[in-house]
This record gives sequence, structure tokens and C-alpha cells, in this order.
Amino acid sequence: MLSPALTGNIASGKSTVARHFERWGAVVIDMDRLVREAQVPGSAVLRAIGKRFGEGVLGRDGALDRGSLRAIVMADPAALSDLNRIVHPAVYQRRNLLLEEARARGERIVVTDIPLLFEAADPSAFDVVVLVEAPEAVRRARLMQDRGLGAVEADRMIAAQLPSEHKRARSDYIIENSGDLAALERAAAEVWRALLARA
Repeated sequence: MLSPALTGNIASGKSTVARHFERWGAVVIDMDRLVREAQVPGSAVLRAIGKRFGEGVLGRDGALDRGSLRAIVMADPAALSDLNRIVHPAVYQRRNLLLEEARARGERIVVTDIPLLFEAADPSAFDVVVLVEAPEAVRRARLMQDRGLGAVEADRMIAAQLPSEHKRARSDYIIENSGDLAALERAAAEVWRALLARA
């Protein structure tokens, strides 16, 4: 079973590539979804977050106020490290379980969709790394247009991740996404064929 990591900076188009890979036959483990599942009301992870960051990061319904928490950790690298130490063990435990279940089913390719691979994980834990790449100006425009962010918040989110040039040299495949959706699909299909050959 081949275990690729799929990564890319925010607004690079990584999620679109993940959907293509899934449509073509991959099992996709979405790390962002696992994070959300680990942070549900009543969970040990959410209790630890509330204890570390205060009740201000929780809504009236007891759910995580992601905007409030994001504002804290974006402004304080130590707070971000604390958050990662709280969340990551539970998330990786769940990911490893899903990986083993897929292996037992005889799945051929299990892609882990992991935005912060280089910032907060170990790339060597994967068989190959696929990077989805788009120019910073394009990603900034997408954040403002598609997600409704202001310029300052968009720049802050981009700055919170390692620049792409640090990731390119450590990636096995690079999918360029500076064109339209059809071009992205063609580029993703080329990498998918390479993954099938390796599997």
C-alpha cells in the first residue's frame, strides 16, 4: 500500500486535488477533518484547549470558537506550539487507525491530506510527498475572493506557513496550480498516474 502525503500552502488548490485523487480511487484521510472531530464538545482535546486558552475560545454552545482561537495562535508562536501539542497526538492516533484499516482492506493508495506537513509533521513518515503549488499573489487573491478575508488577515494566514520554496525541494511531485481548473486536473492526473505506477 502506498501512503503519499498531499500538502500545499493555503489556497493552493490542495483540496481540489484531494477530491480528484479520491474520485480516481484513492482513500483520502483529511487531517483537517480529523482535527475538527477531535475538538467536538465534550472531548478531552477541547477540554484541554479550554484550560490552556480560556473559556473565551468556546462558544455559548460549548463548541470551539475557531476564529477566536485562530487569532490567538496566529499572533503567538508559543501558543500555536501549545495547541499542536494538545491536538496532534489524538489526531495522529486516529489517522494511524484509519491507515491500518485501509491496509487491512487491501487499499492500494491511501493519501493523507495534510496542510501543515512541513510545519508540524514528519515528511519522512510518508512514502512520497505531493505538493500543490500556486504563486503567493494568486493564493492571496483566492483567500480574499473565495473566503472573504481582508488583506491583513490573508497576509497573516500566508505568513503562518513556510514559504513554498522550502517545500519544493523536499517534495517528490509538484502540481502547479496557477491556471484554470482544467489545467489543475490535467496536472493532478499526471501525478496520479505516477502514484499508481509506484503502488
